[in-house]
Amino acid sequence: MDFLIAPERLELAEAVRDYLSGTHGPEVLRKLDADGNRDPAIWQGLVEMGLPGLLVPEEEGGLGMGLLDAVLIARECGRFCLAEPLVESAYISVPWMIARGDSSRLAEVAAGEFRPIAAHSINGWHSDGEGAPLHSVDPLRNLAQLPGDASDDPHLLDLGALMASAQLVGLAEAMLDQAVEYSKLREQFGQPVGGFQAIKHKLADVAVALEFARPVLWRAAQALEDGAGSASLHVSHAKLAANDAAYLAGESAIQVHGAMGYTYEVDLHFWMKRAWALSGAWGGRGFHARRVDDAIIGGDHPIGPQNTFA
Repeated sequence: MDFLIAPERLELAEAVRDYLSGTHGPEVLRKLDADGNRDPAIWQGLVEMGLPGLLVPEEEGGLGMGLLDAVLIARECGRFCLAEPLVESAYISVPWMIARGDSSRLAEVAAGEFRPIAAHSINGWHSDGEGAPLHSVDPLRNLAQLPGDASDDPHLLDLGALMASAQLVGLAEAMLDQAVEYSKLREQFGQPVGGFQAIKHKLADVAVALEFARPVLWRAAQALEDGAGSASLHVSHAKLAANDAAYLAGESAIQVHGAMGYTYEVDLHFWMKRAWALSGAWGGRGFHARRVDDAIIGGDHPIGPQNTFA
C-alpha cells in the first residue's frame, strides 16, 4: 500500500528545496563552522516565503497551515542542514504557544522578528538570541530561548519529537545521496566502491529504512494535528523509525567515505553532527545507540527518557 501526499501539498516544500539548494550549500556551512558569520539574506528569504508564519493563524499574519505541511518543510531543513532556527521557533514553539493560549507575539513570529525556542529543544545546543548561552554539540545553530523550562509538557514533547523526526528523515536522505555520489568516485582495486555488492546492500538498507520512516512520519503528523488519543504512540514510532534511518545512513556514509566523514576532508560531518544532536534530543536512543546514564533526564512521556549531550 502506498501512502501518498497530494501534489499540491508538496509544492511549497519543493519551493523550499529549490531555494535552499541555491542558498544553503556546504560552502555556507563551512563558513559558519569557521567563523560563525551568517548571511542575513538566507533568513530573510525564508521570511519572504512565509515560512516562519506557516502555523500562525491567518488573522495573526500567518499562513494558517497544518503540521503535515510543517513536517514537509522540516524535512527539507534537515536535508540542507539548515543553520537557522526555523523549525524550533515556528514549528515547535508556535503550536505549543497557541495550545497554551499565548498569542501575544505570533504576529512577530510570522514576520520573522521573534524567534522563540522552547527551552527543552536546546538541550545540548546554544542560543545567541534572547536566551542564555549553552554548550553546543552542533555549533551551526542560531537559537533564541523561550523563558521557562517546558520539558514536562507532553504536547511540547510530541511536537519536538515530531519535528526532530522530520529533520532526521531529511538528514538521512542527504547522507544517502552523498554516499551514493561518493561511491561513484572512490575506487578500490581499480573500480568504484559503489560497484561492490556489500556497499550496494548497505545503501539499499538505508533506502528501505527511509521508505518505512516517511509514511510513519506522515501518519504521526496527521494524528497529532487531529488530536488523536494515539498521537503520542504514532510520534514515538516516527522518532524510532527516523532515528534508525539516520543511524543507518550515517554508518553507511562513513564506510563509503572511508571513515573520512568524521573529518573536515569532506562535508559529511555537518550532517552527522546534526543527526547526532537531533537523534539524542526529544527522546529515543542516541545516534550511536548507546545510553549514557548521567546524561538522561527522566520523564513519563511515551517517547521515553530525554537524552542530553554536553
